[in-house]
Amino acid sequence: MDLRTSVAGIELKNPVMPASGPLVGDDEKILYIERLGVGGIVTKTISTKAAEVPRPCIGGGTSYVMNAELWSELPPEKWINEILPRLKRELKVPMIVSVGYTKEDMEQLIPELDKFADGFEVSTHYVGKDLSVIGEIVSTIRKNTDKPIFMKMSPHIPDRIGFAKVARDNGANGVVAINSLGPTLKIDPKGRQIVFGGKDGYVWVSGPYIKPLALAVVYEVSHAVEGIDVIGVGGIATADDVVEFLLAGAKAVQLLSSALIQGKDIYKRIVDSLPRALEKYGFRSVQEVIETELEWNVKYEPDHPKVDLDKCTFCKVCEWVCPYWAIWVDKEAKTVTVDEDKCFGCGLCQTRCPVNAISGVMPVEGKWR
Repeated sequence: MDLRTSVAGIELKNPVMPASGPLVGDDEKILYIERLGVGGIVTKTISTKAAEVPRPCIGGGTSYVMNAELWSELPPEKWINEILPRLKRELKVPMIVSVGYTKEDMEQLIPELDKFADGFEVSTHYVGKDLSVIGEIVSTIRKNTDKPIFMKMSPHIPDRIGFAKVARDNGANGVVAINSLGPTLKIDPKGRQIVFGGKDGYVWVSGPYIKPLALAVVYEVSHAVEGIDVIGVGGIATADDVVEFLLAGAKAVQLLSSALIQGKDIYKRIVDSLPRALEKYGFRSVQEVIETELEWNVKYEPDHPKVDLDKCTFCKVCEWVCPYWAIWVDKEAKTVTVDEDKCFGCGLCQTRCPVNAISGVMPVEGKWR
């Protein structure tokens, strides 16, 4: 199975990369992640001064991570004089150097970092929503490098297509979509306190929670803006997720939060299982996935659920969740009744059935994660 892909001219042996964050915070961590088989590396965000990070700063649930991390807690001199030179010598995959944040920061950083980078990712988390400012940052970077530039989009940007166009028109080659969501808040009712965060107690949220939004942004930008490549990030936890992002329009992907939830070996598990996922969906290569156009047909007449009684365990989940009171289960008689006069054909019962006994409404099978 051919897993190779190319994004803005950077050749990757597979589309999987770590996202910028704590797991890529120095040379030892980055070399460890490389050994897990990723196609490329993204560093933690380097700025003109070391970040002062409040502790604790990271907490995780089963499908999300909340974090109060900032950029690298190491000064740029540490990166320039020690970490990046070693990585330049020892890394065997392309390295995208993450940088932030202002035009003035770029004027200082890019000339120092350029000799180490195969490309630059630029975090825009703390530079606001003004697209003219985004354009000035890109333009400043382009004056100081001929390497590919990827602008990382924060979800609070109101005009995503405008963001991508301004980035492209000022010299960027790609967009990374999306960064973590926020601000968010975690409260401990027993202790009557905000759990963690910076001076205001706010944190950012990422992980599988945000995957539907991330997919939508990737699809929107990749289909509306020509001449720019998209790297998808936000909620990836499986090889199937990778396939979805590639179908949405990404040419490569990044993940980090799922590694904080499930463990760092998730990179190896995803890379190793990607060939099986491609084969399962009838693809022969990553490039074939990228070139596939999605279909969508809108209809307004309902289809009603069909229940396979041989699969059904009569657990009543479908009955409990139905928002139209249109389905009910008789455990003793082992029957499931659908009132088609009440049924709206919404699809919820099919997506919530734990044993995939319901079909006929949604075009795909299986309980949603």
